[in-house]
Amino acid sequence: MKKEKLQGIGFFERYLTLWVVLCMFVGVLIGKFLPGIPDFLSRFEYFNVSIPIAILIWVMIYPMMMKVDFQSIRNVGKNPKGLYITWVTNWLIKPFTMYGIAAFFFYVVFKGIIPADLAKDYLAGAVLLGAAPCTAMVFVWSHLTKGNPAYTVVQVATNDLIILVAFTPIVAFLLGVSGVAVPWNTLILSVVLFVVIPLAAGIFTRISVIKNQGEDYFNNSFIPKFNNITIVGLLLTLIIIFSFQGDIILANPIHIGLIAVPLIIQTFLIFFIAYLTAKALKLSHDIAAPAGMIGASNFFELAVAVAIALFGTSSPVALATIVGVLVEVPVMLVLVRIANRTTHWFPELRVENI
Repeated sequence: MKKEKLQGIGFFERYLTLWVVLCMFVGVLIGKFLPGIPDFLSRFEYFNVSIPIAILIWVMIYPMMMKVDFQSIRNVGKNPKGLYITWVTNWLIKPFTMYGIAAFFFYVVFKGIIPADLAKDYLAGAVLLGAAPCTAMVFVWSHLTKGNPAYTVVQVATNDLIILVAFTPIVAFLLGVSGVAVPWNTLILSVVLFVVIPLAAGIFTRISVIKNQGEDYFNNSFIPKFNNITIVGLLLTLIIIFSFQGDIILANPIHIGLIAVPLIIQTFLIFFIAYLTAKALKLSHDIAAPAGMIGASNFFELAVAVAIALFGTSSPVALATIVGVLVEVPVMLVLVRIANRTTHWFPELRVENI
């Protein structure tokens, strides 16, 4: 067991933070000195969803979707505690702690640095992030923590259904804005691209390969071929995202650092609320880790799209959501490392937990 834990993250994944920082740097430089590249890529959008980014996210999560066994999905109902943790943390706790923490820092701690009008806009961006739990990237975090792929799919799918009915009223309530509108086409397209299509493709691949080559070949020969594809997809995605936002990031270095503070605190808080609750309920680690990751990370595609649709691309609200993208990956990698080093907190994996 100890040997397996030491091998949990390979060389490429072990130094992922370094690669992430390099990709952020490269993306910002491309946006600043080669603006024609992001301008060209930005043409390929549909309902505010970047098709190049969507394809790369699909590449990231497709390998994990191949590991999903329908039998495991059916068995999720035997142990619903992980789902309860996800729902309560994401919808009854996270949006409100995000509002409280962000308001405290923007209106109190940073009062002498951030003007009141900007503080209000930054708070709006933070709320948009806090009300949108992760959909796509959580599959990457689950993969890095050896999360149960079938359980993760159900956790994400149920969150997507809740987003459809809960996102707008929660954001409207917290911001006191009655006219908050969600770009439903963006939301639905994101769910289809980031969950439905890769899940269907992964299951089809799994069934086909096992039928033709057998399960042993699938698990020991076929799946390992895709080990680094998820990470490569993540890094290329970051380069594109930060090439889009290079000018904004370079023009607001101080405020970006200030906005990042409450977002980072919120991320750690929400992760440990879900993770420690799972520990208290004696859930296995492969359920507890994804439960913590879903709430801690954000559906930044939705948050950025809503910010742009409501307030415009140059709005401070949009900037705040972009900072969420900036800090999320490094912080989530820290949480991945914490999760991988605390597997001994949880009971050994049992059949009934799958």
